Amino acid sequence: MRNSVDSSVLAAGSPVKTRESGVQTVEKTLSILEIVAERGGASAKEVSLALGYPLPTVYRLMQALVQSDYLVHLKDDRRFELGYKLDRLGVSLHRQVGVPTPVRAEIARLHDTAQTAGYFAVYRGADVVVAYVVDSPRHRRLTPLNFGFHEAAHATAFGKTLLAGMSAEQLDQYLAVHGMPRLTASTITDRAELDDHLAEVGNRGIAWEHAEFVPDMTCAAIGVRNGAGQLVGAVAISAPSGEISPDRERRLEHQLRDTANHVSNYYRSGQLRR
Repeated sequence: MRNSVDSSVLAAGSPVKTRESGVQTVEKTLSILEIVAERGGASAKEVSLALGYPLPTVYRLMQALVQSDYLVHLKDDRRFELGYKLDRLGVSLHRQVGVPTPVRAEIARLHDTAQTAGYFAVYRGADVVVAYVVDSPRHRRLTPLNFGFHEAAHATAFGKTLLAGMSAEQLDQYLAVHGMPRLTASTITDRAELDDHLAEVGNRGIAWEHAEFVPDMTCAAIGVRNGAGQLVGAVAISAPSGEISPDRERRLEHQLRDTANHVSNYYRSGQLRR
């Protein structure tokens, strides 16, 4: 019969709908945190307008975040700001990604000697993640490349280096999730072309990227290996393309190889686990 569904299930609500509702609540809560973070604080009304969520829902979720110390409510200013518990999460994240002091020192040395921004990227699960950056007012990092950046590996030098170290199956899985979006006119978006390029990166041991990620910027990267010969990370530089002459390109490659060798030696020595 059409009405044979257990009435107790109807009374309790569909498990699938309940699960979906829970996921939606989590998504809304995280979106609220992101808006407050991006704006340096916001009122419930501002968050409601930005996200399109009903104001009562936003206020209820923001109060729950206040109770959990993920937000603070500045009542006199009628706005919310990030709470203190998020700092502990950030500290824990940095500890887990963990770039040891000797590696930090090598990236700082690369920045000084190469006169470029210096980067260290690692595998983290199935992602390629920026773990450490050293720059200065004269030699600034590329704007998106902060700690935790894990997109667009197909268009970055360190990303290509680490993609070249993946198995065919791992690469398929990575690209299925992240895709190959076009970021500039020079970005490689064809899979066959990317495969050929990664094979070249693997053979040469260095990845160059010319305006594929950010217009008018050039990047280069070389892999870091552990005692078993496994690729575990990459050291990289970035600089304006107009500052990279053929002679300087050769010098940068030498400086990158020197840094990669030093960092690899730390991993080979057993001092570093990653």
